[in-house]
Amino acid sequence: MDTRALANHICRRLREAGHQAYLVGGCVRDILLKREPADYDVATDATPQDVQQLFPASLAVGAQFGVIIVTEGSDWGDSAQVEVATFRSDIGYSDGRHPDRVVYSRSPQEDVKRRDFTINALLLDPETEEIVDFVGGQRDIEAGIIRAIGRPLDRFREDKLRMVRAVRFAARFRYALEAGTFGAIRNLAPEIHRVSAERLREELSKILTEGAARRGLELLDETGLLSALLPEVARMKGVEQPPQFHPEGDVWIHTLLMLDKLPQPCSPTLAWGALLHDVGKPRTFKPPAGPNDRIRFDEHAEVGSRIAEEICHRFRFSNDDTEQIAALVANHMRFKDVPEMKPSTLKRFVRLDHFNEHLELHRLDCTASHGNLDNYNQVERFLAETPPEQVRPPRLLTGEDLIALGFRPGPLFRKILDAIEEGQLNGALNSRESALKFVRGSFSSE
Repeated sequence: MDTRALANHICRRLREAGHQAYLVGGCVRDILLKREPADYDVATDATPQDVQQLFPASLAVGAQFGVIIVTEGSDWGDSAQVEVATFRSDIGYSDGRHPDRVVYSRSPQEDVKRRDFTINALLLDPETEEIVDFVGGQRDIEAGIIRAIGRPLDRFREDKLRMVRAVRFAARFRYALEAGTFGAIRNLAPEIHRVSAERLREELSKILTEGAARRGLELLDETGLLSALLPEVARMKGVEQPPQFHPEGDVWIHTLLMLDKLPQPCSPTLAWGALLHDVGKPRTFKPPAGPNDRIRFDEHAEVGSRIAEEICHRFRFSNDDTEQIAALVANHMRFKDVPEMKPSTLKRFVRLDHFNEHLELHRLDCTASHGNLDNYNQVERFLAETPPEQVRPPRLLTGEDLIALGFRPGPLFRKILDAIEEGQLNGALNSRESALKFVRGSFSSE
């Protein structure tokens, strides 16, 4: 059975045992919006101990906050798990993330008051399909509004990450931020750094990959969160570009246009690569030196790659993701040289890890500026027409072969092997015999 069936089963078992039980939160919102929920949560007046007695296979991952994860065994499938939370009030948030203590409640109305936004505080009776709404969440869904429950400043002081989540929900659903909620975010935006880097990274990545990256970035800017979280990106605003290459406008506008065109689905690394590909331009901006000169950004890709690495380290990306994002930024200007590349250079270029992301970033870059896709199309044709074994040819000689020819292990080995590969990639060497002849004629073992 699927996760919805498991959630309904949990509610039924809890009610049979004399407890209240409802589907709650984002899953109810998504059901009303006719979207497929990513997960299902259950709210109940049963204590964590009651839940564990009814579901012995459950996991007490958040029992101190009244939260139990019910998986109900393998019959439900590997992905079927539901979070079951006891009705509660949260008392104090000293760390700006977790309640200092929780007080269990018998009242679902008391429980929803601790939640973040009205659209996420709806209850659904799975038996009758009745919506229980204590906070006006249905009204806000109909009006397209993200509204904090109660006093917005209180909700955001409890958990500062809620400010970024408000932006994400507003962008994803194309909703407006309610005035009081917006004002509270503007007021507390400088305190966003109290949230852990990992939680911020996950929310920002969701903003960039959920299909509304441009609107998300605009809202981050309007609320003051962008300058607090990504000042390097905020500095793109007003940085002019040469109109012959960028008729669309400044670096900020160009980046927004790229984010607007991100494919769906989109990997986080590609999305961050698009966001940061020109992050080096503000630091490298040079105005025209004369009437026939133009704006220049010399080495902005190299500078931007270093900035991208700093940002990735700040948000504690994995090493692999950091390397890929930095590589996307560092290599995005190389596509302009494709028509003049030697066959060996082009083959090495397309051998970059996850080259599909490099190629897609180039397409986005072009479509958000001059619109010329000639180099993109050339690389596409090359990849379609060139057999993989020509791009990554098997090695013709090894170090043992060089030793047999009288060479001693050392730096010369790498030079010889690289020269052989260069010959292979350019089509000059295609057999072991030709490689041996090349080495004997080009290098001395003495």
